[in-house]
Amino acid sequence: MVHSVGSVSALFAPRPRKPAGSSRGPAGYVWDVEPIPRAAQLEALTGLLDEALATQVATDSAVAACGEPGPVSAQVARDCGRQSVTLQRLLGRLRRLPVTDPDLLDAKLHAVRLLAYQQWMVREALDLAFTTHPDARTEAARLGLNGLGRPADDLRRLREALPGPGPGPGPGPGDGA
Repeated sequence: MVHSVGSVSALFAPRPRKPAGSSRGPAGYVWDVEPIPRAAQLEALTGLLDEALATQVATDSAVAACGEPGPVSAQVARDCGRQSVTLQRLLGRLRRLPVTDPDLLDAKLHAVRLLAYQQWMVREALDLAFTTHPDARTEAARLGLNGLGRPADDLRRLREALPGPGPGPGPGPGDGA
């Protein structure tokens, strides 16, 4: 079976299996599946990272809005919820991405950690902004929120380090824009 480099959906397509009675590995794993070309793995990984970077500005803004002085609006909660769902979906797709190339696997695992941090940060921002037991320490921590910070920059640098067309020009959350 030949995988088209231009078809990212081929990465998620069902894999061919041996006929019944053939040798199988543990838990029914098929040993003779043709590997996915590195170029197709790279294209899929960079595509997901580009999507993550596209959502990063909105995520950064939502987290920063939780740290604004004064009462936090319900719209901020909705924005954070939307960003949390978006990040969860991206994380799921990234975790399921079949990457076998060692360099790309390292990049994928690093991206998973960075996106998981962003999702955690959204949750923490919501917890601080809408706490049921407000006190001075919680309020001080909430007012210290100003966005995603360095991990957002790390995700952008990770994407820039991978070959292929970049996500396009534009400032990231840590660029001071």
